[in-house]
Amino acid sequence: MSSDVNDYEPGVLRIFQSKGETKAYYNKIAKVYDLLAERSEQPMREKGLQKLAPRPGEHILEVGFGTGHSLVELARAVGPTGKIFGVDISEEMVTLTSELLQREGLSDRVELICGDAETLPYDDNSLDGVFTSFTFELFDTPEIPQVLAEWKRVLKPRGRLVVVALSKEGKQGITMKAYEWTHKHFPNLMDCRPVFVRRAIEAAGFEIRQVDLEHMWVVVEIVLAVKP
Repeated sequence: MSSDVNDYEPGVLRIFQSKGETKAYYNKIAKVYDLLAERSEQPMREKGLQKLAPRPGEHILEVGFGTGHSLVELARAVGPTGKIFGVDISEEMVTLTSELLQREGLSDRVELICGDAETLPYDDNSLDGVFTSFTFELFDTPEIPQVLAEWKRVLKPRGRLVVVALSKEGKQGITMKAYEWTHKHFPNLMDCRPVFVRRAIEAAGFEIRQVDLEHMWVVVEIVLAVKP
């Protein structure tokens, strides 16, 4: 498949906010994020975690961990012999998640950093899995191949990637059109936009294993892929 982003992301809107503006936004809403999004995102996130199927002893990275709910589940799944890593752009999300992990008694299994997923501080071929939910669509279109290349670099051969994201696949109704209009004209209110998830992952050289199209109030794509 072509590596030209315009070939596999036709019609996808650009991201109109800078990384600094995105960080400031999530720092601002961190304490109320679950009230805003948890009810709709949690079922989709759970389906993604089921596809990832973390096992005891594995080393797994979550990109864009937000308030930390998936990190808790991952840490429990890999057990005391495993290790979970988390990267998030928001300092406030890191603080909230650190507090959650302490309350759950899981801090020793999880290593958090505040940073950008385009450049990861992990060795080549070192991780069994990479998981991300409702973060992939925050990367600007030209950044997507760079991000996927970095995730591919840190995964072991046959390592698993699961992405849960807003999707342009399937029927795009009036709700999606309104969503995209809001993102284009008021990006400070709607900072992400739907993308073609499977197409981008496949173009990055991953082998696609499963693709599900689910529905919140918009279409959500859940993709399981492996590094060759």
